[in-house]
Amino acid sequence: MPVVDALATALQASGLSALLRSSVWLYPLVNTGHVVGIALLFGAIVPLDLRLIGCFSRTPLEHLARTLVPVSVTGLVLALSTGSLLFATRPLDYVVEPLFGIKLALLSTAVLNALLLRLAPGWRRMELAQGAPHQRVWRLHGLLSIVLWLGVITAGRLIGYR
Repeated sequence: MPVVDALATALQASGLSALLRSSVWLYPLVNTGHVVGIALLFGAIVPLDLRLIGCFSRTPLEHLARTLVPVSVTGLVLALSTGSLLFATRPLDYVVEPLFGIKLALLSTAVLNALLLRLAPGWRRMELAQGAPHQRVWRLHGLLSIVLWLGVITAGRLIGYR
């Protein structure tokens, strides 16, 4: 942990951290960017996950995925980049906050779940027909995704109220 503490101390002493803490406009704009990133990510992931679970079965998965995957990736990139800037404002507080560790673990698991789904047999061919061999696994990925992303969002909001 001494390395993490040293890095957090250096980051908190940086000009970027001081600028984010002292600016009347910059921190609120970064925070707004973070909320927009979360909205894009979760707003795109949920319909896709619900389709994997079995809802909207008349809508081809390929049509949803073609549109929603790039939107969710854009949201994730925006949320991660702005979240890193928010972290830079108070790294010494965040590294000792148990909820922050929980949020990072849930985030890592959610991203891993999405990557594993994309690597699953049949994903490229969008095989989600009734009785397909991967259907049960895909339902599990969809349900797990919703639960994990809700956990990430909840942990993040709880950190903000501490």
